[in-house]
Amino acid sequence: MKSALYLACALVFTAAHPAGENPLEPGALLPKADLRCMDISGKEVSLNNIKGANGLLVIFGGNHCPYMVRNQDRLRQICTLAHKNSIGVVMVNSNEAARTEAESFSAMKAYAAEQAFHCFYILDKNAELANAFDANHTPECYLFDKKSLLVYKGAIDDNPGNADAVKNRHLQNAISELVAGKAVTTNTSSTLGCNIKRNR
Repeated sequence: MKSALYLACALVFTAAHPAGENPLEPGALLPKADLRCMDISGKEVSLNNIKGANGLLVIFGGNHCPYMVRNQDRLRQICTLAHKNSIGVVMVNSNEAARTEAESFSAMKAYAAEQAFHCFYILDKNAELANAFDANHTPECYLFDKKSLLVYKGAIDDNPGNADAVKNRHLQNAISELVAGKAVTTNTSSTLGCNIKRNR
């Protein structure tokens, strides 16, 4: 049963792009920056509200994806690193098709409390942010600089399935280069994770 669930979530090598939306490329401006979404605190926030002095990290995530589970420790480390460097962090749950189940707002609250992530965790109604970003997987990361320009998009590192086999820490390196005022060397990487569960 567990292997069946794992395979169902892991078959994500291809995903349909939402109609009318284009993938964000490095240099693109932060989309939907003023869209107000409900945070697990019960307050409505926007990406502009969350952005820090040195930028913003947007992570599309969820509560039960096996790849989220495998990356929980790495996500906590990245949140800590971003905050230390005055980069705001938000995790976005766009799983609208599972909203009455494991991805409900109450489940989001419980998951965030259990994991103790130091970031905002917002509900993305109708997957509006996911569509604007052309995000398709969880976890999938977008790093913006202080001018709200995209400097990195993709995975946390080069081995989402096995933390012990990581060779390149793409997101950590991007954050370090960003705060040092350098151009980000690797500004895109492939993502591997569960599909975002949009309503069809």
